Amino acid sequence: MLEDLKKQVYEANMELSRRGLVTYTWGNVSGMDRESGYFIIKPSGVAYEALRPEDMVVMDLCGKRIEGTYRPSSDTATHIELYKKYRDIGGIVHTHSPEAVAWAQAGRDIPVYGTTHADYFSGPVPCTRNLTPAETEEAYEKNTGLVIIETFEERGLVAAYTPAVLCANHGPFTWGKDAAEAVHNAVVLEVVAGMARSTELINPRALPAPENIREKHFYRKHGPDAYYGQGS
Repeated sequence: MLEDLKKQVYEANMELSRRGLVTYTWGNVSGMDRESGYFIIKPSGVAYEALRPEDMVVMDLCGKRIEGTYRPSSDTATHIELYKKYRDIGGIVHTHSPEAVAWAQAGRDIPVYGTTHADYFSGPVPCTRNLTPAETEEAYEKNTGLVIIETFEERGLVAAYTPAVLCANHGPFTWGKDAAEAVHNAVVLEVVAGMARSTELINPRALPAPENIREKHFYRKHGPDAYYGQGS
């Protein structure tokens, strides 16, 4: 079932490992098939070097395992909430990559200090609030997804234009039109997080890039008037 998507999600998980964004089993990628209503996700706690495409787990949006020998990632319920809320998301990544996690542990958004950030994210990468004890105790992973959605709704953010979030004291989630794009955004987020940290070390009084520069760099890559690259 969904063998091509299994291969895509497997390759996306392997790319996370190749890019150095995962340590041991600290990460997962999923990919959504909107036609069937099923998504594919990495199994929980299986070492990357042991993974095979056939090990990927098929899930529905009710959290039922449709196919697969292994249990799905422990973050599956977070992926489900994001897929249910944002129909244009086709792939999701979660890592514990050090630079992004440092900002999450600090409880801070990543400011837009330059054009590298602005090429991918329309504004600061937001950091959520912490979950309450009750939210942590019951349905922790589901509530992680819900607090991401809450953050975007409260700030008026568009998920397609800010394809990343930091969960406070936890780590980053990124997404995209498919699993490969979600991984791409995870790689970029880690680089941007490191650049922002270095910027503040060099100049603790650094200010975000001017709005005109931020908007120019974002919209030349995104939206109806984008002109970066070769087009389709």
